[in-house]
Amino acid sequence: MRIIDMQTWSRREHFRVFSAFDHPHFNMCADVDLTKFLPFVKHNDISFTVAVVYTISRIANEIPEFRYRIRGEEVVEHAIVHPSTTILVDEELFSFCYFRYQKDFSNFSADAAEQIARVKAHLTLQNEPGDDALYMTAIPWVSFTSFMHPMHLNPVDSIPRFAWGKFSSEANAIKMPLSVQGHHALMDGIHMGKFYMLMQEALNQPECVLR
Repeated sequence: MRIIDMQTWSRREHFRVFSAFDHPHFNMCADVDLTKFLPFVKHNDISFTVAVVYTISRIANEIPEFRYRIRGEEVVEHAIVHPSTTILVDEELFSFCYFRYQKDFSNFSADAAEQIARVKAHLTLQNEPGDDALYMTAIPWVSFTSFMHPMHLNPVDSIPRFAWGKFSSEANAIKMPLSVQGHHALMDGIHMGKFYMLMQEALNQPECVLR
């Protein structure tokens, strides 16, 4: 982790302006193409949830703006950020589940399976301490076109949030809505655009990403 030098940071004016907003978060929602990703996951008996959580985490870790966090008057950049996602534990209740991000998918997947089994046996709504997190959730019943997450505004919450929804078919392609939310003092539309671009590249080559 490093502390950003606010005197030399190119975003210092953007940080000053957007930090003063009552609700400085912004959200994008767009479809991603799973036409190659979903069959690969099914053929290799990989948990779809674990695969999506891993892929989002991998791409978010590649973009510095998704690793920035606000702490008081300072901004820090984490070396690695880790996913915390919702897991359905029965028909209508969910639990929070925290994973340690590892670039090696086989190691990540093995650890994720252990964590999922643990929270299914012992439901918890307690998140891991620290702001080196990425919050995620799935809404597999709805192919939504927008999404809003609950969050605290005081103290400042600058953790990015992700949500994905129900698959749909379109011209022989499998599409899934993916929502991305971030703090505007730390990132702009160009950074979310980069996320979607890299995410789609990863979804198009699951044999390389999930090896």
